[in-house]
Amino acid sequence: MKAARNSVADSSERDTRLVWRIAALLIDYPTEAVMAMLPDLRTAAASLPSPALVSFIDHALSVGGGTLTQHYVETFDMRRRNCLHLSYYAYGDTRKRGMALLRFKHAYRVAGVELGEHELPDHLAVVLEFAATVDFQGGRRLLVEHRPVLELIRLSLADSGSPYLAVLDAVCATLPALNSADRRKVAALAAEGPPEEDVGLEPFAMDPALHAESGGRR
Repeated sequence: MKAARNSVADSSERDTRLVWRIAALLIDYPTEAVMAMLPDLRTAAASLPSPALVSFIDHALSVGGGTLTQHYVETFDMRRRNCLHLSYYAYGDTRKRGMALLRFKHAYRVAGVELGEHELPDHLAVVLEFAATVDFQGGRRLLVEHRPVLELIRLSLADSGSPYLAVLDAVCATLPALNSADRRKVAALAAEGPPEEDVGLEPFAMDPALHAESGGRR
């Protein structure tokens, strides 16, 4: 029985690592190198229980690199509410965000990883790659700590009908479900927005559970 449980746990971790590794590539800027990898990524994603990543890869293959790149820029570079830097939502560009970034850097350094000087450690693609390939438990802790932020991004992508929703769905499915405290945090982040920034709240109001947690506050 113990051996069977260990086998199931090992299989679950392998699947989770694979989801994170593929998602790290898909949620980053769609370079020519990544586009060339899509057929192989699709083969790997097809071995996973969830079809979410396969559906996104099929979309990416069908529209091609030019269209996907344009959508990526419009989605993640031109809309603050879709920012992929996980500490941005709570701290904006204030000095407190610098301390939050150190939290990420410390986790990487403990695992023996040093990022390039122009690479911010809280970008979702960086965190996912770290969790998938370097430190599973350490990376998972960072993702769980920022589960409310991931939910904000997921809701925003759902609201805009972005195909990138499938990638966030796949990542969130590997993490614990939102609890009451998480939902209150999601509602608070949505209502307040990053410090010194005006962030549209409409996409975050679509979840009735979040609306209820915040007492209907927009």
